[in-house]
Amino acid sequence: MGIILPSAYLAPVSYYALLLAHGGELHIEQWEHYVKQTVRNRAVIATEAGRMSLTIPVEHNGGRKTAMRDVRISEHGNWQHLHWQALRAAYEGSPYFEFYCDDLAVFYHDKPSKYLLDFSLKLQQTVCNLISLPWQPQLTDAYWHEGDFIDLRNAFNAPAAGGKPYWQVFQSRHGFLSDLSIVDLLFNMGPEALLVLHDYPKDSFLAKSGC
Repeated sequence: MGIILPSAYLAPVSYYALLLAHGGELHIEQWEHYVKQTVRNRAVIATEAGRMSLTIPVEHNGGRKTAMRDVRISEHGNWQHLHWQALRAAYEGSPYFEFYCDDLAVFYHDKPSKYLLDFSLKLQQTVCNLISLPWQPQLTDAYWHEGDFIDLRNAFNAPAAGGKPYWQVFQSRHGFLSDLSIVDLLFNMGPEALLVLHDYPKDSFLAKSGC
């Protein structure tokens, strides 16, 4: 049985837990119509003020629906600089920021890929390499309407509950914030990130999605 996930920009911890547990069964959706204000172009991190969303601006297509694989990153604005400044402010005090920051900084200093899907997949592969998660992306070859598969394309619109708490920079101020972007786990836990993903309650997450 296959599992379909949406593409995601610095996806939440629950997303990476599924990559670890079900990597060979997963397909990333590229033929669906783009859905705005979701993990497809938005990541959530922890800051001194609480949760903060980082959103990649995309080009509008005159109101017409666009396949995810064809969505272009907008060339207007200064989102790369703003996102990197936010990440530095949030995590430069974390134990592993200096260890990993150079690997991620290139995505915010170099000219990005033209397409959102390409950018997200390259960033996702870098994160997988950093946490030693052996996963290679498989993309859908068509839009799957029905069949013997688990549809998680809309499962990440809200943070998943559960998961063993780990140390966070602003935990004394906000308590533990669950299911943030994978960078929160990476910068705070470093090599132990994979252990946290191993302990994540994947079965309850699938059940939450009605599967």
